[in-house]
Amino acid sequence: MSSKSTNILKPVNHLSASEEKWFAVYTKYKCEKYVVTQLSKKGVSAYLPLTTVTKKYVSKVKRYQVPLINCYVFVKIKKAEYVSVLETEYVMGFIKQRQSLISIPNKEIDTLRLVVGEIENVEAGNVELQCGDEVEIISGNLTGIKGKLVEKEGSNRFVVDLLTVGMQLSMTIDRNLMRLEKKAALS
Repeated sequence: MSSKSTNILKPVNHLSASEEKWFAVYTKYKCEKYVVTQLSKKGVSAYLPLTTVTKKYVSKVKRYQVPLINCYVFVKIKKAEYVSVLETEYVMGFIKQRQSLISIPNKEIDTLRLVVGEIENVEAGNVELQCGDEVEIISGNLTGIKGKLVEKEGSNRFVVDLLTVGMQLSMTIDRNLMRLEKKAALS
């Protein structure tokens, strides 16, 4: 086996002894809020993006805070806190890409914070993309976020790819708040 092929198979680990970085943790179903509480008690920075869901019953209307992405909690840790996070009740493990422990860029966490703070009823999941235009939001708190526009049943859907997390966010955005993303001219 050549040294070139050995380097390809070697796992990557973004944990740092000196710098805190964001990582995604997989939790037991419906235990995300509990895990965040337990991590906070241990002094670990944890973030759970929550969205508001409205349920209408016969005699009342209730609003609930639910996780945007089921079974995911985001932690900002150094290498020394890795084992402490794994030992937390209902933490199943870190989300890895193959064997590699990849950190999540601050920009993607900031995008999650913008999305859950401004727009209700955001859906997360593996959205099947249709042929559409690359767009950029040009107004509001989400200014500068780029994604793909998908037309469904007369409404405009804006899809934000979070590549490191491996998810996509889908939300309704007014067409007037978007513009076509300028692409470099092909020569």
